[in-house]
Amino acid sequence: MTSSPPGPAASTTEPPQRPGPRRASQVRTAADVRSLARNRLIESRLTPNAISMTGFALNVAAAVLVTQRLFFLAGLAFVVGSVMDTLDGRYSRMSGKGTVFGAFLDSTLDRVEEGIVLAAVAAYFSARGDDLAVAAVVVTVLGSLMVSYTRARAEALGVECKVGLATRPVRVVILSAGLLFARGASLGDFQLLAPAIYAMAVLTWFTVLQRVLHVRRALQRASAPSA
Repeated sequence: MTSSPPGPAASTTEPPQRPGPRRASQVRTAADVRSLARNRLIESRLTPNAISMTGFALNVAAAVLVTQRLFFLAGLAFVVGSVMDTLDGRYSRMSGKGTVFGAFLDSTLDRVEEGIVLAAVAAYFSARGDDLAVAAVVVTVLGSLMVSYTRARAEALGVECKVGLATRPVRVVILSAGLLFARGASLGDFQLLAPAIYAMAVLTWFTVLQRVLHVRRALQRASAPSA
């Protein structure tokens, strides 16, 4: 009998084992973390109105700090409060907790917050005897209200009107810079609060003009006979 050829020698070492699948709780990508945080936030009792009221409280605190000449802290409170004002709308859409009244409250508080902080700034300029800056604050407040009013009236006529330079985010940035660097040591005697107010006074009314012209063109196109 012929012997069969010897088979391959048995290996004395075990082949490396592949790592098993990780548990789902161990897999955490950035998208997973964001999704988890968003879901937990939506499931919480937090409401868009609560965010709006928090932003309002911070803006009131900013106004009080301005009256105490604590401009840097006022700027920080104003920045955080303004950020809260932008988050409430996003959270409302994301969570589905938004209401018609909530949207109305958000828009109303936005106007009140800006007016409160600017009123405190006007009181500061008045105490210093700077009548020109006080007048500029009044012009800025009126221009800011008109920027919002022109958009509201345009949308009531069926015209989308978000054009213009001095939208609310731009005004927030300008006023925040003015408050944060109202007494900047690195700027010497030059203070940014008054220049910020002058810039807002000019830009708000320029934006009103932009929106009036925009609505006029839009209505003319809508009423023009089709060819």
